[in-house]
Amino acid sequence: MIQRIQTLYLIVADLLMALLFFVPFSEMVGKDGSLYSFGLSGLVSEGPAGGKIDEGAWLLFILACLILGTNSLIIFLFKNRVLQMRLSTIVVFLLLGLTLFSYISIYRSNDILGGGYSLKIYLAFPLIAAIFVYLAIRGMVKDERLVKSIDRIR
Repeated sequence: MIQRIQTLYLIVADLLMALLFFVPFSEMVGKDGSLYSFGLSGLVSEGPAGGKIDEGAWLLFILACLILGTNSLIIFLFKNRVLQMRLSTIVVFLLLGLTLFSYISIYRSNDILGGGYSLKIYLAFPLIAAIFVYLAIRGMVKDERLVKSIDRIR
């Protein structure tokens, strides 16, 4: 149901997660001065041999796909609020895990390259999406309380 505010929160979280497939988390410079970008596809060279994936980040990619799919499923489970809340809680923890694994992968890739790096704002998108999913959970709890209070009146 699109008129519920938690659905809008989940859609915004989905859009933020979908954006992660197209933007880099970090840009890095190797010892020899070659440029690299790190995203969900891994460490990609941006020099003359551009597009070559030097180090894959399959865990990040699979985790992002799982989060995106589960978050999309949650939107259509509006008739089962309890399951919706449970899956949303799992998604929040997966988003926090994605952020943690992203930081770890960036630092590990930087150690391999031995150069410098700069983090992009896109690295904060999973945290922002987690906040939106948390706001959606609060809306689901309010709906559940409203339904329970109406059942008590009957």
